[in-house]
Formats: sequence, structure tokens, C-alpha cells
Amino acid sequence: MFTNDRRQEERTGRYGTPRLQYLQELVSQFQNSTDEGLIDAFMSCKESDNCLNFEETKERVVANLANFAYDPYNYAFLRQLNVLELFLDCITEPNEKLVEFGTGGICNSCADPANASIITQCGGIPLLIQCLSSPVRNTVNYALGSLYYLCNTSNKEEILKPEVVDVIKKYAAAEAASVSFSNLAMAFLDKHVSESK
Repeated sequence: MFTNDRRQEERTGRYGTPRLQYLQELVSQFQNSTDEGLIDAFMSCKESDNCLNFEETKERVVANLANFAYDPYNYAFLRQLNVLELFLDCITEPNEKLVEFGTGGICNSCADPANASIITQCGGIPLLIQCLSSPVRNTVNYALGSLYYLCNTSNKEEILKPEVVDVIKKYAAAEAASVSFSNLAMAFLDKHVSESK
């Protein structure tokens, strides 16, 4: 369900954390999970201690941020906190979970024109095209969905390269292997490839 100021106030209550502050805390938690001081603390933990796994913390935080990215109420906050750029950075990581959640966050937010502009200006299209060859199904689905929303007259040439269209056509033909790939790919082809002919 999408949020508005009144609903957010009802959900937060008098003593709750305002949304911007909560999202800022998540971003800080992500940044701190890679902080050298925290890594030193982690390295000095005894084996018997329940030490925090920093990769898991980053995964959890990015997944949480991606969940907030679906709601237009949060879009201005995400832009203010540079969360879209954080999602794009995650796509470049070797950790497949971070790639998946970063791509999911992009997919959840890219239908908004202001978000789409940031994503394309920050080099998101080549990253999303790379995600089409991911071994993780959700990552591929999120990449297909993102490219569907991002493709427009100003970037069609970048997205509709023959090699990219060929990959998307293969997904469209793979209905037996994955109905979701096939449906998303067919929708992409119907909207963007059929139009360009």
C-alpha cells in the first residue's frame, strides 16, 4: 500500500522515527558495515562471540531499502540520500545477493521519471544490461523490468542494441523454462522493439 503524509503519521505515532531519519539510519548502517574500524572490531572478535557478518548486514540493509523503493512516498527521500546510486554500486559487487537487491531497488523505483533520470545519468543502463546474464532469476527479472521502464527515445539506441534484443528474444521464447522471463521479455519486445520498426 502506498503511503501519504497522513498515513505515515498514523503509522509512526508520536514517538516513532520519521521516514527520512529511518532511511538515513539504514544508509548509515550500510556505510558503517564497510567501515575499517568495524572491520577491525570484527577481526578481533573471539570465535565464541556472535560477531556480525558484514556482508549479511549489507545484504539485509539493501533488501530493506529496496522494499522502501516501491513506494512513491519515499522517492524524494531516496534521491536525497543517494540511495539510487547505492543500488547501482551494489550491482557492481561480486556478492550476488547485493546485485539482486540493488537491481530490485532500481526496478522498484525506476518508473518515476526523476529516478529514471538519475539511474541513466549514473550509468545504470549498462549495469542492468549486464544483469540480464545473471545466474540469479530475480536479478534477471528485475533487470528486464527496469529496462522496460527506462527505455525511451533518449536512450533506445543504448538499450536496443542487437545483442541485447537477442538476449531478450531468447527470454521471450523460453516460456517453458520461466514464464516470468518470457512474459516480461515479450512485454518489453511488444512495447519497445515493435515500436521502433
